[in-house]
Amino acid sequence: MRPKLAAALLAFLAILTGTAAPAHAAARREPVVLIHGYNSTPATWNKLVGRLKAAGYDAADIHPFGYNYRVSNVTTAALLDSYISKIGADRVDIVAHSMGALVARYYVKNLGGAAHVDDLISLAGPHHGTRVLTICSFDPSCREMLPGSAFLRALNAGDETPGALGWRTFYSKCDLLVLPYTSALLDGAENTDAGCLGHTEFRLVDSIGEQVIKALKD
Repeated sequence: MRPKLAAALLAFLAILTGTAAPAHAAARREPVVLIHGYNSTPATWNKLVGRLKAAGYDAADIHPFGYNYRVSNVTTAALLDSYISKIGADRVDIVAHSMGALVARYYVKNLGGAAHVDDLISLAGPHHGTRVLTICSFDPSCREMLPGSAFLRALNAGDETPGALGWRTFYSKCDLLVLPYTSALLDGAENTDAGCLGHTEFRLVDSIGEQVIKALKD
């Protein structure tokens, strides 16, 4: 049973038995880990961080993860594993943009992350590679995003959405950095057409921010 569904059922039972917490006691949400993409920094999430705070998240529960985007995504996923462990929560939610979604997926599939993630939301993730990479192919992380790379073949082998967590992707037919756009979809995920957005707009536009927050609450 999904942790959020189980929590809702427990809350309902608490109401029936008279053991519910006082109305002013807000339910604690899972911490949110934000993973940026190639050639980016944690500051890229500033707008979404503001939206999360406005939606009731404590600043202590919002964690923009920073890393060296040039190294292998395998190396970064190991750092993500350590980073999430230090947060100290039973489970976290992950929102990842672009290459960050590959880091998150590697963590879930290969490093035991499926036991520690409740929801994983991918924004314009090049899950099956992208043809627009000649400008950065000198970096290991970038080479791993080439269609047919050994990294992607292993990542996509078998179940693309393992574990009991919730998987959701957002993609755009107007994204000129994820080609073909279908690369951003995952088998087994809830795949959502974000409309005509450029690659960087996924982190900025209000419509996506609203849908991300709604998905995190579901």
